Amino acid sequence: MSATNASNGSRIETYEDFVKVHDLLLAASGLPQSLHFKLFQKLTSETFDGGAHFEIEPCEEGRQRRLLLTSETMAKDSNVFLIDHAWTFRLPDAYKQLQEVPGLVQRMAALMCLDVEDDGGSEQAAESGGKMTAEEVLESEIRNAKETGDGFVRWLELEELGLDDATFLSLNLSTKFPDLLALSLCGNKLENQEKLVEEVTKFKNLKALWLNNNPVLENSDCGMEDAILQGCPKLEIYNSRFTHNFGEWALGFCDDVYGKDNPASSHQGNLPLQSVTSLDLSNRGIHNLINKAFSPFEMPNLSYLNIRGNLIEENSVSDLFGLLKAFYCLQSLEVDIPGPLGDTAVEILESLPTLSSLNGVDASKILESENHIVDSMLQLRLPEWTAEEPLADRVLNAMWLYLMTYRLADEEKLDENPVWYVMDELGSALRHSDEPNFRVAPFLFMPEGKLASAVSFSILWPTQNVKRGDECTRDYLFGIGEDKQRSARLTAWFYTPQKYFIQEYEKHLKKLQSKCIPSLSVKSSAATVVHRSDGSALRVYTDIPQIEEFLTRPEFVITNEPKDADIIWTSMQIDEEVKKAVGITDQQYINQFPFEACLVMKHHLADTIQKAQGSPGWLQPTYNLETHLSQLIGDYCLRKRDGLNNLWILKPWNMARTIDTTVTDNLSAIIRLMETGPKICQKYIEHPALFQGKKFDLRYIVLVRSINPLEIFLADVFWVRLANNLYSLEKHSLFEYETHFTVMNYGRRLNHMNTPEFVREFEKEHQVKWLDIHQRVKSMIRSVFESAASLHPEMHDPKSRAMYGVDVMLDASFQPKLLEVTYCPDCMRACKYDTKAICGGGETVRGPDFFNFVFGCLFLNETIHVCQL
Repeated sequence: MSATNASNGSRIETYEDFVKVHDLLLAASGLPQSLHFKLFQKLTSETFDGGAHFEIEPCEEGRQRRLLLTSETMAKDSNVFLIDHAWTFRLPDAYKQLQEVPGLVQRMAALMCLDVEDDGGSEQAAESGGKMTAEEVLESEIRNAKETGDGFVRWLELEELGLDDATFLSLNLSTKFPDLLALSLCGNKLENQEKLVEEVTKFKNLKALWLNNNPVLENSDCGMEDAILQGCPKLEIYNSRFTHNFGEWALGFCDDVYGKDNPASSHQGNLPLQSVTSLDLSNRGIHNLINKAFSPFEMPNLSYLNIRGNLIEENSVSDLFGLLKAFYCLQSLEVDIPGPLGDTAVEILESLPTLSSLNGVDASKILESENHIVDSMLQLRLPEWTAEEPLADRVLNAMWLYLMTYRLADEEKLDENPVWYVMDELGSALRHSDEPNFRVAPFLFMPEGKLASAVSFSILWPTQNVKRGDECTRDYLFGIGEDKQRSARLTAWFYTPQKYFIQEYEKHLKKLQSKCIPSLSVKSSAATVVHRSDGSALRVYTDIPQIEEFLTRPEFVITNEPKDADIIWTSMQIDEEVKKAVGITDQQYINQFPFEACLVMKHHLADTIQKAQGSPGWLQPTYNLETHLSQLIGDYCLRKRDGLNNLWILKPWNMARTIDTTVTDNLSAIIRLMETGPKICQKYIEHPALFQGKKFDLRYIVLVRSINPLEIFLADVFWVRLANNLYSLEKHSLFEYETHFTVMNYGRRLNHMNTPEFVREFEKEHQVKWLDIHQRVKSMIRSVFESAASLHPEMHDPKSRAMYGVDVMLDASFQPKLLEVTYCPDCMRACKYDTKAICGGGETVRGPDFFNFVFGCLFLNETIHVCQL
């Protein structure tokens, strides 16, 4: 069979056929050409031989899996492996499939390590009979001290023993162990602050006290801590954090110089910390690092230091640099960026030139790339759930750590809705690395030579030489560098430094709050009435059926030739290239303004308003994810910290009818959804005004005669778009289109409601006056177009006239919220249904006359059925 026959739909049988059909897919995958034939062989023979070369191993205490090489060696680009897709779906169908496909939710839960239950907790363990009682622990410690030491117990751990206040007091610890240096009471049932303080402050030599995971801490304030610190003047560690008294003992504890087997005493020799080369002080609550014990004199050999998670706000940046420079052996440092040493990695390295490594990254690489935020030790985002949470809900939350995506396309068009998939157990065990040794790519195999026969796989091949026991990794963000916000996007899988993102958000917010343009005055019409010199009808070319059918005024006549038209009214964007190809001249009127993208593309609309107005109440917080992901993450983190609603809606820049639009409160989902195309992320209106329990929005029609001066008119005709289902914030409802979206006139059940009837019923239901709402809507729409006219005077063109759809939602306080502005809106409803004007005299507006008064306003300077804004 020839390759030509294969590409026309015959079954692929030869390698030549395979390459002919799949040449673009092979190039897109990045698979080396030397592996193309091997891929062909494995696809046609359905060979899944990964199990002979790899093994899957649990890690992170069973909450994740990793992939290890079992072959002796595997050279770079030496083999390719097929990975099956365990679950393939479109996002709106995810919950339904998990509910309905037999065995799917169980397999996904096992693959994502979501079927591992807790061990029952400390209380269960304490009562299980496998633990010693408190009395038995004390007897054991006393016996141990006599057998191996001087008979004095200085370190005592009474953890997870179920101790309540009465039992604790009955142990009389201060009498039995007066020389105690360290006491751990973690995981018990202590509740009484006064009794606890009274007892522990009897230990005057106590260096460390741990009360973690006791009820007493849940209701305690600073008073209990202050009382303990006052009563135990030598205490250096309290609940795992350093006190202001920290010194040699606390520092030595962090490097195992001091511990249970060597709790220290007052007879320690000189310079006990001189052997310390590595010191981890992360998350110790340190406010002041300048301390007699923390010095190069005490620790002359210190080469590695970790001070992550500490504010150290009592020391200036310059003082800290001066302190750290004195550690002449210090080569590796880990610190929050931004943090106590400033905002950028480059500044830190320039101030500490002896460092060879910062946050696990080679210093020379940081300086070369000029990265400001660097971290190779990011904490993994592991799925979290409760024991009562159904498996399907666990999967929906965790799947964003595993999902991959592609779009289908044929010769005619790109599929508007992306496909998401989860690789099989082997593929899903590949963890992330910035320096991976394998690469993965999706691949559609078309055995019959056409898309209809396609079967999706992923292909895996080594990009480095690997040997037995090596972990096999891939780059989750392959090909994405800092120019595309790589560090911020890693937040989908890792806990990245929140402080940096919050600072970026606060700078963004401050910038918005400084913006405010003056209102433009409403002027009398400057646009001229359009007419032909010979007095004949204006010729209109259009590709819109409603205009061809309903523009019936004698002043206008339809023509089929664009070059003969006085007015061109089209649904397609007309640029200079189109003008040249069609023969459109500068003397013809066109139904669009230059640079109107500042209004009709969602990211430009938000940018226009924010630059002009800052953050007006009628615009929900909005972020262009391609440029402002860090600011969005900061906003999200602050909302989460403050317990605020964190539901967001993601919208493609330039898609209509809610295509590829998602509502979610999952930060990983927000970031991962960037992979299906450029989007804005907007704070969801979680409490909208409802009509009979259902969500709705309003479509207004705005007519623009001129940008300079600004002449805009609001059509008397507007209409309501209703969701089909009752509104709900229940998490499963977020997958229900007909609950959260209102555009139903494209293949869904459309419930049309006449506007006057809606207004009457709405006023009755909510006891409001629609005219008050309408006035706020008019003011908002005027502000939107003022923003565009002020920021983009280049929009003005005397040969432009345009109609825009403005979509508005009302919140629960009946304040308008701008959703979007659309070019050449679908006006089928306006033409189909007669209605009455809500404002003015309540005149009847005939549907078939809609485009007659639109063209009358824009080209003949009439004001019938419109009002000037």
